Amino acid sequence: MDSNLSASAKRVQDALNGFGIDCRVKEFGESTRTALDAANAVGCEVGQIVKSLVFRGKESGKAVFVVASGANMVNEKALAALVGEKIERATPDFVREQTGYAIGGVSPVGHPASLTTFIDEDLLGYQELWAAAGTPNAVFALTPEQLCHITAGQVAAIKK
Repeated sequence: MDSNLSASAKRVQDALNGFGIDCRVKEFGESTRTALDAANAVGCEVGQIVKSLVFRGKESGKAVFVVASGANMVNEKALAALVGEKIERATPDFVREQTGYAIGGVSPVGHPASLTTFIDEDLLGYQELWAAAGTPNAVFALTPEQLCHITAGQVAAIKK
């Protein structure tokens, strides 16, 4: 089954398997690049889509990884307070360097190194979530508990 996945989607599937989580990556013919595209492809609410966002600490240059509900905007001031320094949006090159994925397909798992991660508390209000799986047309379903486990993130109030 995994042999039909693209290389990036297979890397996500392998990372999920490494956590012992029974989640299956699904690749679609249509784009799942945006939260709305993904929600339409899988037939769920936009809020159930896990947006993977990368910010950069202005002083430290360190990556800050955020998984947010597809229905929410991130409150960058609240996030900066949690991080302890001013932050800025990351460039596409920085995102790929830190996560191993291009924007539009950034998965919450399978990064080259662990990242400081924050989880939008609103995601915990859903029974099922859908996250990007390495490409702009691949996703996988998981529970909020599984998301917390695989990201080792801190749940926080970060919506605007």
